[in-house]
Amino acid sequence: MPTADDITQLAATLAQLAERIAAQEAGIARPSLRPTSQRVLLTVEEAAERLGIGRTMTYRLVRTGQLESVQIGRLRRIHTSAVDAYAAELIRRATGEAA
Repeated sequence: MPTADDITQLAATLAQLAERIAAQEAGIARPSLRPTSQRVLLTVEEAAERLGIGRTMTYRLVRTGQLESVQIGRLRRIHTSAVDAYAAELIRRATGEAA
């Protein structure tokens, strides 16, 4: 049975694939963000990409406290475990509602 981490990684991979296909169809080559697999703290944009959602939605989740983040000086960063925990909570809610 897949774990929440497996599902999160699959969702991120599918989101990246969808963006690449959309960019190819539009004739636009969009550079991808830096690999985040080894990083502990992500920018809001990187967290959004990993979740497969937009930057504005990610900022909204941070502002409402649904997605934990830290501030380093003027920078806002999101721990990879916070991204995983948010995705796992979404999956838990979805499977709990379906049961």
